[in-house]
Amino acid sequence: MCASDYAQHYPVMAVEPDHKGDSYTRDLKIPGITASATPADGPITPISPLSTTDNAPTAAPATTGTTLAGISPSLKEDRDVMRGFIGDLSPCVVKTAPGPMNPSGVAWNNDAYAFLSQPCPTDGTANPKLWEQSRRSAAQGLFEVVPNAVYQVRGLDLSNMTLIEGETGVIVVDPLITHECAAAALELYYKHRGNHRPVVAVMYSHSHADHYGGAAGILPAAHLDGTQTIPVIAPEHFMREVLSENVFAGPAMMRRGVSMYGARLPKGPRGQIGCGLGMTTSLGTTTIEAPNTIIRSTGEELTIDGVRFVFQMVPDTEAPAELNFHLPQHRALYIAECATYGLHNIVTLRGALVRDAKAWARYLDESMVLFCGGDGKDDEGMDKSDDAVAAAAAAGDINKSNSNDMTNDNEPKEAKTDVLFAGHLWPTFGAAAITRHLSEQRDLYTFLHDQTLRLMNQGLTGAEIAEVMTLPPGLEDRIHAQGYYGSVSHNVKGIYQRYMGWFDGNPAKLWQLPPRKEALRYAECLGGVDAVLRKAGEYIQRYSELGDVDDLRFAATLLDHAVAASDPGNNREARLALAGVYDTLGFGAENATWRNFYLTGAMILRAPPAIVQQQRQAMLSRPRFAPKASVEQWLDVLSVQLDGFAAGKEETCVVRIRVTDRKEAWRVNVSHGALTRREVTFALEEEEKQEQERGELVLSLEHRELFAVLATADVPIVQARANKQDCSAMLRILELCGVLPKRA
Repeated sequence: MCASDYAQHYPVMAVEPDHKGDSYTRDLKIPGITASATPADGPITPISPLSTTDNAPTAAPATTGTTLAGISPSLKEDRDVMRGFIGDLSPCVVKTAPGPMNPSGVAWNNDAYAFLSQPCPTDGTANPKLWEQSRRSAAQGLFEVVPNAVYQVRGLDLSNMTLIEGETGVIVVDPLITHECAAAALELYYKHRGNHRPVVAVMYSHSHADHYGGAAGILPAAHLDGTQTIPVIAPEHFMREVLSENVFAGPAMMRRGVSMYGARLPKGPRGQIGCGLGMTTSLGTTTIEAPNTIIRSTGEELTIDGVRFVFQMVPDTEAPAELNFHLPQHRALYIAECATYGLHNIVTLRGALVRDAKAWARYLDESMVLFCGGDGKDDEGMDKSDDAVAAAAAAGDINKSNSNDMTNDNEPKEAKTDVLFAGHLWPTFGAAAITRHLSEQRDLYTFLHDQTLRLMNQGLTGAEIAEVMTLPPGLEDRIHAQGYYGSVSHNVKGIYQRYMGWFDGNPAKLWQLPPRKEALRYAECLGGVDAVLRKAGEYIQRYSELGDVDDLRFAATLLDHAVAASDPGNNREARLALAGVYDTLGFGAENATWRNFYLTGAMILRAPPAIVQQQRQAMLSRPRFAPKASVEQWLDVLSVQLDGFAAGKEETCVVRIRVTDRKEAWRVNVSHGALTRREVTFALEEEEKQEQERGELVLSLEHRELFAVLATADVPIVQARANKQDCSAMLRILELCGVLPKRA
């Protein structure tokens, strides 16, 4: 998405509480300017600040019924969405235990999106293209991908859960985010396919929580309690990357994720209408069940319950650890998250390592060579049109191979794949459509990467490249290349960042002031906060008259300075004005994650500062320990929790940890504000005596006991397993890492 995506220029609609009642009026109130834009449907009911609601705002009530009602069989994309539909979950509401962050006790409510079955509003509160993407994404239920073999449950979480039938049971791929939703998806499958197929294996395609977090909801009880093990399959370095991306930086990413996925926004035309890749994230119980079977190389094969899997390793694409797989018996290719119906993220707004767009494109080409029949051309070398593919489907020829789908003699001479399916959204059917889809996705990521580098080498910065980058003809109108989830704008900045880092080469940006210090000086230059508000109002007025979205973008910058320069209890006018600008930017956005960020930002600005601070404190948490992770991984998690500023003022602290049931030993050292760990020889009796003579604290305990110490501060275990009475070194480490409360 870039500035040109604002094809319609919507009036600014700021929301300010009416002091005479509980309704909101749409009056933009800035010193020196009043721009009224009262909607035809009247005032908006206030949204409970920072709370989860399952209903749309009363100004735009959710349509009762199913999200399937808006699907039209006359549209090709809609036919693909609904192909193989068996049955839905009705009502599509999944419950969980209520908690402070989810008092409603609802893990998932897809019925809240029933309003999407209606036409996109004409009042400018939603981008029509995003509305269409969300309408299709909201379709939920059990779908047959390959008859009597491969099934998907869609619309019960952000991601899809795939079920592959074997000789005696079912193999589950990517079991959603939460236990509750994964269990509901399995139950829906059993309802329509019978419950005589136990789960015989689970597979994680990559290291993001929406593809592993719900595993405990579908794994057999015997596997969970350790009495019987089934294969849990994952790509190489899976656990390392789960910890790196989802645990080390988990709390920070979680806070960003709330804004990116709009999980706390009300569902409705003026609120959350999806996230481009699905609808939103579920709010239940998430854990990590460690894999026990690791895939390490492309071409590696497994036969599970009679089903043959051929794997392709695709690291550093959409995730640092990721795999695709082909099912030769079923002529089906699972592309994980490398080629879905929308431009994906090279850099994600929730925060993550920048992905390698060039490698991503190369792996897509490799997928075509390994599993498809060429480059998406028909016999005469011309691209097959959507109409031609649709006609083939209607004629029953959609699953036939096309031996002419190849580009040179080094590529396969026969298509091996009739259906391409993924961890999000709907499949692609037919060899020609699949190779076209993959080749265009390959070209999409190649174009963004190479043109960013070309312009970067000509001297443009990331922000400058993002302003001028547009997709070429042949891609710009393709549904799978649209910026519903990733955007051209922020992906270009991510590619620039991967090569050049945060600094754009301008010395003025080398040592910038932090936001509040900078805002105070901007306000001083302009004559105070009221003057900043007046100037912002002038730009908003000019935007309303001329429709140049750059004026609105700059108004947001000015108002952001006004909010930062004001005392939290005395900046209500600035906050409401900025919220109004965020509304307009969000309503016009084609990109769902931009919309969610803007509208969540507006909701926070309208909330009382005390409530905002309270919620922020509630979301401050330490990285979590996974019970089945390795000791090395636990100690790495512990190290990023250390208060280095406090630890740096203290003497060196050393503790030796002996994990008796695993015959492992570790030396944990805290010095100069840093916690480091080193694996050492598992101490024998004579070495234990030497450690005691040196006065070192040694803890000898089992793996499960160490987890209790690190995750729950089980002090009695420390005292019982120490080689001496003085356990202060270990207790102090736990205090400095926030596991134990700090002493006064």
